[in-house]
Amino acid sequence: MTGETINMDDFASQNRFVIDGETDKDHQIHSILCQPIYNSERKIIGVAQMINRTTDDHLFTDQDENLFEAFAIFCGLGIHNTQMYENALRLMAKQQVALEVLSYHATAQKDEVEKLKGKPIASVAEFKLESFAFSDFNLTEDETVQASIRMFMDLNLVDRFHIPYKVLCRWLLSVRKNYRPVIYHNWRHAFNVAQTMFSLIKAGGMMTMLTQLEVMGLIVACLCHDLDHRGTNNTFQTKTASPLALLYSTSTMEHHHFDHSIMILNSEGNNIFQALSPEEYRDVISVLEGAILSTDLAIYFKKRNGFFSLVESGEKTFQKPADKELLRGMMMTACDVSAIAKPWDIQRDVAELVFSEFFEQGDMERQQLQEEPIAMMDRKKRDELPKMQVGFIDAICMPVYKIFSEIWPGCTPLYAGVSRNRTNWQALSDGKIPDELCRSDSRPEAANGRSRPQPAGVGIVSKGAGEAVDPRPTK
Repeated sequence: MTGETINMDDFASQNRFVIDGETDKDHQIHSILCQPIYNSERKIIGVAQMINRTTDDHLFTDQDENLFEAFAIFCGLGIHNTQMYENALRLMAKQQVALEVLSYHATAQKDEVEKLKGKPIASVAEFKLESFAFSDFNLTEDETVQASIRMFMDLNLVDRFHIPYKVLCRWLLSVRKNYRPVIYHNWRHAFNVAQTMFSLIKAGGMMTMLTQLEVMGLIVACLCHDLDHRGTNNTFQTKTASPLALLYSTSTMEHHHFDHSIMILNSEGNNIFQALSPEEYRDVISVLEGAILSTDLAIYFKKRNGFFSLVESGEKTFQKPADKELLRGMMMTACDVSAIAKPWDIQRDVAELVFSEFFEQGDMERQQLQEEPIAMMDRKKRDELPKMQVGFIDAICMPVYKIFSEIWPGCTPLYAGVSRNRTNWQALSDGKIPDELCRSDSRPEAANGRSRPQPAGVGIVSKGAGEAVDPRPTK
């Protein structure tokens, strides 16, 4: 752009400009007056244009140029003020989110840290941490934190990266504390996702694909990937114009989870990365951010074809940075939805937790937005749960577990588990009762006296049978 004012009185005879796109054939351009629009830094941010002055000769005068220049200045001021207003809105939204977070959360208390620090940590075998059939139902809240410590220790992250044990204890307790008590996307979900990542790395044979720094980044990402989750998804944030939606236009919750992770790391006494070199710190934060953002299924759908194509081309080492990023993203998705591959009684319980949380969002959409929720958020359609689970398995879970099992045979239990559960959900959808449902009807109490989760108002219903086949009453 030259920045000059253009007053052209015979458009048809010039060859400097061409008409781009369709125009009304009956409309002829005789004259044009163009004026650049500047911002406060004298950079051109737009162009104001007038066509065909409403006089017989259609010519723009010098006076027109002066008036139009003043108008262009006014436009520049208007655009500048609009941008300033948008920036102010973003800052206000960011401040509101920060105040909201700070008012709700706090770091771990000193006595909590000392108590955890003094407790013995059971072994991997005692916790059964390498098993893809792992269940947290038998663990207390404190034992989930102890099991998390064991994962760090067994992966040699504490020694390799010189993480002070007290700092690790404080950080884990702070992370747990920063999860809200929502039905599903809570601390226990994050812990289970981290346990599956541990199993992929140890039992699944994926350690050879990763550096130790990546391993640490992935475990931390799993534990932090849903921090401060409110029990509602990105779409709900956008529809309600929440402060989070104003702050993050895409992957709203995932960006918030990552930023919240950084906030905890920056809190006094919580930086488990404190002994890393500047380069290591930069790299692990990059892994952490990419891993958490990849738990947005919209990103998974966008990137998985690239991963599948890479595998089909014969790639098995994943040493290029871009290839590794794809692999880490697929690993995060595989871990995030891994409840779908658990033994049937565990999978059934977790499905009820997930849909119970979804139904609560659906209720809020009806109340706050006065609109009908989509099927999976609609408790009026809870009898379609088995059918929706089959769709979820086919669209998201089965492809990634299948390809993982083909490359890394140690991951086969995930593919076998999801295949088995698909059969069970399909049977329920068809109005039948799977054999596994009959075998697991007893629903024993957990070993520590805690009962299995029983969310309200879900129940597993057999489509066509017209009645619940889950023996437990729903509340």
